[in-house]
Amino acid sequence: MRGMSLLEMVLVLALVAALAMMAAMAMNGGMEGVRLRSAGKTLAAELRFARTRAISTGVPQQFQITPRTGRWQGADGHHGELPENVNVQFTGAGQLQQRRDEGVVRFFEDGASSGGRIELRAGKAVWRIDVAWITGEVKAGPPREGAG
Repeated sequence: MRGMSLLEMVLVLALVAALAMMAAMAMNGGMEGVRLRSAGKTLAAELRFARTRAISTGVPQQFQITPRTGRWQGADGHHGELPENVNVQFTGAGQLQQRRDEGVVRFFEDGASSGGRIELRAGKAVWRIDVAWITGEVKAGPPREGAG
């Protein structure tokens, strides 16, 4: 009786993994959804970093985003740009904005913030980042059903 070779087993496992990845991407909006989630997680991490820097240094920190271009700038010179297919909407304290076309979230040395919401859209997929104004807590993920 002849069994399977190691090469045959590896090929079967690779095929199964590829099929599982394709199925997961189809259920989650494909590559567009993957890019959206990645961009959202990056922004949430940068917002958390700005809050942490404000607490650790005792100096207020600021995160700025320009929704039209998708460019952002965070604490300690961190900066970046969102993928072209991602649309950005910002809601927050207008008093902190130097220009109408930018969004600003400021974090204070006690961990509190000016608060705000960044909503990212790519096709039908949506990713929301909420920054609480009292605690400065950053929550990110797809919006919950019925949540405003």
